[in-house]
Amino acid sequence: MLGLKLLTDPRWANIAESNLEEILTDHCWCEQKAATNAITLITYNSEHEDLVSAMTEIAIEEMQHFQMVHNIIKERGYTLGRERKDDYVGQLYKFSKKDGSRNECFIDKLLFAAMIEARSCERFRTLSLNIQDKELAQFYHDLMVSEANHYTTFLKFARKYTEKVDVDKRWKEWLEFEGELIQSYGNKEHIHG
Repeated sequence: MLGLKLLTDPRWANIAESNLEEILTDHCWCEQKAATNAITLITYNSEHEDLVSAMTEIAIEEMQHFQMVHNIIKERGYTLGRERKDDYVGQLYKFSKKDGSRNECFIDKLLFAAMIEARSCERFRTLSLNIQDKELAQFYHDLMVSEANHYTTFLKFARKYTEKVDVDKRWKEWLEFEGELIQSYGNKEHIHG
């Protein structure tokens, strides 16, 4: 369904589980950034009422996820660390088109968001299947379903609102780029690391 070119090595879950405070902090900030991204899409594309409604729901849901992760951090006696730079997302951002028409940039922003959600979904699945902590395994399984819904929402809007972009062709370019990019990641206790 996701079309990702390279799946995460299950051993990454062991790296993540070896430092739960770090992976949970990184995850918490990923949720905040996802909420911010949804709000940004609203800000620049407010003429699309259905997009505004959907992005509002996603922003709220992402902040609920932030709260859920933060609650786990507190319950386990950890501290929410400072926001982490996400090199993976930074590389994806560099790949996104920033020139061209307003519509072309809009479509690429939607595909950028879909790509992040797809990889997050896949990483949550990897965690849910491979960590020993049963509570967190179930938590990540539940979040995996949510991320899959977000991924499909972003792709749906890209297809709906394109004017000249061949969305399927551009999505394949995103998948190819991400397939090469992700080979450099998977060795840190970060959601995309």
